[in-house]
Amino acid sequence: MKSSLVRRGGLLAAVVASVVLAGAAPASAAPGDGSAYGVNVDVKLLGADAVKVGPLAAANTAGPTTSTLASATVPGILTAGVITTEAKRDDNSGAVTAKATTADVGVPLLKAALGNVGVKTVEAVCTATQEGVKGSSTLADAKLGSIGAVDANPAPNTQIKVGLAGINIATIILNEQIKNKDGSLTVNAIHVKLLGGVVGSLGSGDVIVSSATCGPAAPPMPLASGAGLWIGLGLLGAIAVPVGTRIYRRRATQA
Repeated sequence: MKSSLVRRGGLLAAVVASVVLAGAAPASAAPGDGSAYGVNVDVKLLGADAVKVGPLAAANTAGPTTSTLASATVPGILTAGVITTEAKRDDNSGAVTAKATTADVGVPLLKAALGNVGVKTVEAVCTATQEGVKGSSTLADAKLGSIGAVDANPAPNTQIKVGLAGINIATIILNEQIKNKDGSLTVNAIHVKLLGGVVGSLGSGDVIVSSATCGPAAPPMPLASGAGLWIGLGLLGAIAVPVGTRIYRRRATQA
């Protein structure tokens, strides 16, 4: 009888323990993701071959988490100085941070329409926490040719139309923020979108400078926590105490 009670108590305790351990399963199997890059060019200019360059200096939470490139030149389209990127995840909180910084940016692609276009520093940043995902862009000493200077911290999705001979040939999007279907946020500090299919257009495609993508945050779950932990421990205690008492009483009777 004694061994039977011990086995029954052990079996029930194991069942309850498995319930407590089941609480360790995270809400999502995938951890928080983050990525960043400095430059990505994908354009097809009229009378020229398609040009695809990048993403340059790419970083990812899966590694490499940081990246640096001394300079980048895409003839006739874009020039850039030092590019630095990072994408990191805090395993304790699940928070994700991604940042891309590109220095000394020039856009000769738009010279015919705007004149000299240059930005001293172009930075995109995003962060994801349990409170949500947010992002921002900073453009230091940005001068867009005939358009003039622009705010260092433009509002999300600021659009500037670029015309040539009275025809809209491109759109410049500053601090572009895209909410993706998976809950993540992509921040493109500068996005030049060529508008093809119109008379007088330069071609079609996209030029992106400094991009960061974050989230959603997904922290690791503890073995068990909150009410689930205390309920599980309470059930273990409720089983262990009566079984132990019955075994003790039987021993006392036999003595």
